[in-house]
Amino acid sequence: MDNTQLLKGVLDLAVLAIVDDEDGYGYDVVRRLRAGGLDDVGDASVYGTLRRLYAAGALTSYVVPSESGPHRKYYGITPTGRDQLKTQSDDWAQFSTTVTNLLQGASA
Repeated sequence: MDNTQLLKGVLDLAVLAIVDDEDGYGYDVVRRLRAGGLDDVGDASVYGTLRRLYAAGALTSYVVPSESGPHRKYYGITPTGRDQLKTQSDDWAQFSTTVTNLLQGASA
C-alpha cells in the first residue's frame, strides 16, 4: 500500500506530537519521525510542514549556535499548537476507530 496520501493527511499531527515531546530542528524532527516508524517521510515535506505550522502560530522558533556547523533553527510548540494537537489527536482516534470497525465488519 502506498502510504503517501495517508502520511500527507497526518503529517501535521505527527510533527506536532514530535515537537510537543521535545523541541527540535528540521532534520532532528525528520529523524525522530523516521525512528517512530514513518520511514517514508520526506525531508521537504517535513520542512514545509514546519514552516506552515510556524506561520499558522502552532510553532515558535529560535536559533541555537552550533560549533560544528551552521546555526540550527529549533521549533517548539505554542499553546495554539497544543490545542491543534489535542483536536487532531481526538479526530484521529475517532477516525481510526471507525475505519477499524469497518475493516472488522468486512472480515466477518
